[in-house]
Amino acid sequence: MTLPLRPPILPMLAKPVAGVPDQPEPPAWDYEPKWDGFRAVVYRDGEDVRIDSRNARPIDRYFPEVVAAVRAALPERCVVDGEIVVAQPGDGRARLDFEALSQRIHPAASRVRTLAQAVPASLVVFDVLAVGDQDLTGRPLADRLAALDSLGLDGPQVFATPRTADAAVARRWFEQFEGAGLDGVVAKPLADPYQPGKRTMAKVKHARTADVVLAGLRPHKDSTAQAPLLGSLLLGLYDDGGRLQFVGVAASFPTARRAALYAELAALAVGPGDEHPWADWQDPAVGERRPGAQSRWSGGKDLSFTPVRVERVLEVGYDHMEGTRFRHTSQFKRWRPDREPASCTYAQLEEPVGYDLAALLPGAPGTA
Repeated sequence: MTLPLRPPILPMLAKPVAGVPDQPEPPAWDYEPKWDGFRAVVYRDGEDVRIDSRNARPIDRYFPEVVAAVRAALPERCVVDGEIVVAQPGDGRARLDFEALSQRIHPAASRVRTLAQAVPASLVVFDVLAVGDQDLTGRPLADRLAALDSLGLDGPQVFATPRTADAAVARRWFEQFEGAGLDGVVAKPLADPYQPGKRTMAKVKHARTADVVLAGLRPHKDSTAQAPLLGSLLLGLYDDGGRLQFVGVAASFPTARRAALYAELAALAVGPGDEHPWADWQDPAVGERRPGAQSRWSGGKDLSFTPVRVERVLEVGYDHMEGTRFRHTSQFKRWRPDREPASCTYAQLEEPVGYDLAALLPGAPGTA
């Protein structure tokens, strides 16, 4: 490639803040939805297209339909920053589907081609780093957004992200767009140049709590027989049929806390022959996913765990759900000795306001 910017370029990042920042006068912020997909820095030089992940690893081979869409929609020579997303219809409204997106990272080219046809992805562009022979990274975001507007990216598979200068609109987006599977709101300083790898933007994400059942323990990677440390707590919620479903983990603890938790909870481990809701986690015939099962993401890592008696309830913080699980690692808040495990059901989880993704990505695959 003979572009003014050469790969790899690490994307700009955002740091969490408590709320959408107010807009001063004159405006200093650009507000955008926070997309829940794969970050993508896209390079096009004629027919050559490279798509890099957040970690600057090429991922274009997993998204041949996006490569084709880039050739059709973007300038012949450019570098843009965006997000690859997958939309899926459901209950009369389309929404983002991260689970379907994650299935695209597959070693078999035939499987990738099949999924590209069955569940095609789209590219949402929110920054322009270069066009033609111009390197725009040293220019303020306001100039780069003007360059983005000039590209006319309105679908059906490559879109410019919606944005606003009105903080009140951004706060409304924060409440509404979650129902379409979006992750929150990002505020970007209009005067800033593009700063690869730096957390100069602000992100506002949803914060909620849930009471969940402790059902398993996983040791920390530095744990030893002489100095055992807790790695993560495996969490469950009961579904409508009374089955305990795995919903995620709580894993961020200081070292001293890891040692104390292990000492406190090791006695809860079930013995040989004892019953446990996830006793079949190693059985490949089980249709439902269980903690400890290998996947394309595990890379052969040891995901085994110690089942514990289903007696303890804890409160955790989480941002949002992906299907029946927490989308990200949850945060331990406190033990709830006043709660019975059977009372920890999905019914307690807050339902986001419904919103149709087709209003944001009109005509995109999966929105019709």
